[in-house]
Amino acid sequence: MAFIETRFPTDIAYGSAGGPQYSTDIVITQSGYEQRNANWSQARAQYNVAHGVKTQAQLDALIAFFRARKGRADGFRFKDWTDYQVTAQPIGTGDGTTTVFQLVKTYVNGGITETRTIKKPVTGTVNIYLGGVLQNSSTYTLDTTTGLVTFNSAPGNGVASAADFQFDVPARFDTDRLAATIDSYGSRSWHDIPIVEVRV
Repeated sequence: MAFIETRFPTDIAYGSAGGPQYSTDIVITQSGYEQRNANWSQARAQYNVAHGVKTQAQLDALIAFFRARKGRADGFRFKDWTDYQVTAQPIGTGDGTTTVFQLVKTYVNGGITETRTIKKPVTGTVNIYLGGVLQNSSTYTLDTTTGLVTFNSAPGNGVASAADFQFDVPARFDTDRLAATIDSYGSRSWHDIPIVEVRV
């Protein structure tokens, strides 16, 4: 499967439903107790964009985008409007040697932390800080296809690095078929247009 660095139409994504999903096997014993096994250490998001299509122009854009991706064949960028930005996110601590740091987003609840690797930052939204000081973009290189930040010089020992940024979700269609219903003049409905996050 190829991954195309093209973003799904954001106006259609805005009307989508979905979010993170896990995979858990649950076995219920004869006594009623449960044994649970978490198959994934990280969530994998799923969305449905059917309700995001409201106009003929959006319908045309969706069909063109779907055809260009060839259904499930090629991945693309998707903006999850419920979770797409980070502020003052720590991305590492300097040791005087390491120059490459991965963008991440940390979720904390009740003392439990999950760190999400961010591989699709949005161009023009990233600010990098060292020791709380905003860095000039000439002092580092950002790869927007991997989320890797490479400093020209390694941050000093103990110097904290952090970032502000927006990001997309790497995704693909989870169907090879689109079916639209024309209810009346100017009225269109879609039953199901699933999109799923992909690991890249």
